Amino acid sequence: MTGIGLASGQPSPLAAPRWTFDYRKLVNGFFWLAVASGSVVFIEPAPYDILILITIALWGFGGFTIHRAVLPFVLLLLLWTLGGYIALVPYWNEADPVDYMFHTTFIITTGAFFALFLSDQTARRAELLLSAYAVSCVLASAIAVTTWFAAFDGSGDWVRDGRAMAPFKDPNVLGSYMVLGVLYLVQRLLLGRARYWWAVLPGLGLTLAALFLSFSRGSWGAAVISTAMIVGFLIKTADSRRMRLRIAAGAAGVVLMVFVGIMGALSQPDVRDFFFQRAHAEQDYDSGPNGRFGNQARSIPMLLERPNGFGPLRFRLTFGLEPHNSFIDAFASEGWLGGFCFLSLAVATIFIGFRQSLTRHPWMRQSQVLFAATFVFFLQALQIDIGHWRMFFVSLGGLWGIEAARRRWLAGEEES
Repeated sequence: MTGIGLASGQPSPLAAPRWTFDYRKLVNGFFWLAVASGSVVFIEPAPYDILILITIALWGFGGFTIHRAVLPFVLLLLLWTLGGYIALVPYWNEADPVDYMFHTTFIITTGAFFALFLSDQTARRAELLLSAYAVSCVLASAIAVTTWFAAFDGSGDWVRDGRAMAPFKDPNVLGSYMVLGVLYLVQRLLLGRARYWWAVLPGLGLTLAALFLSFSRGSWGAAVISTAMIVGFLIKTADSRRMRLRIAAGAAGVVLMVFVGIMGALSQPDVRDFFFQRAHAEQDYDSGPNGRFGNQARSIPMLLERPNGFGPLRFRLTFGLEPHNSFIDAFASEGWLGGFCFLSLAVATIFIGFRQSLTRHPWMRQSQVLFAATFVFFLQALQIDIGHWRMFFVSLGGLWGIEAARRRWLAGEEES
C-alpha cells in the first residue's frame, strides 16, 4: 500500500503534488510512539500497552513473513507460555494467577512482535527503536529527577523510601530501564562527531542522574557491566587504530563525568549515607533461611519434585516472598517446560548476541547496544524478577530480529 495516490491519472509537471498514503511510514510512526511511551507506566493500562497493540494490528494488516532464524525464538516463547498455562490449570478459578498469565501472554507477544518487526526494514526500524527508547529514557529521567528533588525528604507519591521511581512503580525498574538508553547515548557519544555532543551529553547526564537516584544496586551493576561491554565491542570492531584511541579517550571522558557527578552527589551527607547503605552487596532481607537467598535455596529441591512447579504466583504463598530470581521463577510459575525454555532462551540469545556484536554486518552497531542490555538483563534475572519487564522484551526481540536480517544478508538476500 506504500505510495498509493488518492486520485487516478498522472499529474502534470506543473500540478501541485498530491497527498499520498504511505503505509510503512504509518506503521513505523506508531511503532516509534509506542516505544517512546514505554517509560510512562504509573497508570494502567499504560499508553505503551495501547499503542503497541495498535502498532501490532496495523503491522499485521499489511502482512508479514517469518524468517526461519526467528522460529527458535518464537517457539521458545510459545512453550514458555504453554508451560505457564499447564501450571495454571489447578488455579484457573483464582483471579491473580489468571491475570498473571494473561499479562505474560501479552508481554511475550510483544517480544515476538519486536523480532518479526525488526527482521524487515531492519536498519530503519532498529534506529527507530533505539532513538524512541532514548527519548523515553530522557522523559522518564526528567520526571524522576524533578520529583526526587521536590521530595528530598523521601516523601511523595513518586518517591519510595528516598529512591526515585517516577514514572514507574518501582525504583529498581526505573534504574534498569535507563540501561539501554545509557548504552545508546554512550555509543552515539563515542562514535559521533564532537559537534553533536551538545545534544547527546545533556540526555546522557540526565539519564545517568535518574539511574543513580534509583539507588538500585542491580541497575548500577548492570550499567557498569554493559557499558564496559559496549566499549569493548566498539574497540574490538573499530576500523582503525585512530578510532580505537578516540573511543578509549571518549570512554575515559565518560568515566570522569560519572565520577565527578557521583562525588558531587556524595558531598551531601544524607545522599552519602543512603548511598553506602544501598551499596552493601547484601541487605537484611537477603540473608537468613527465610530471606531471599534462603528461600531460593529451599525451593530448588521442591521444584525438582514438581514438573508443573508451584503454579503462577504460588511461590510467594509458600515462602512469603517473591522468588527474586527469574530462572527459579520460570520453574516455579511455568514448570519444567517453562523453566528449561527460559534457560534455553538465555543460552541461545547470549550465543547469537556475542556473534552479532563481534562480527561485521550492516546492523552491528545496533546489535552491540541491544545485546549489552539484554546480557545484563539476564544477569539481573539472577537477583530480580524480569519476566514482565517491557524493556527486556524490547531488547530481546530486537536482537532476534536483527539475527534474521543478518542471516538473510549472509545468504545474499535483499533487505525488504
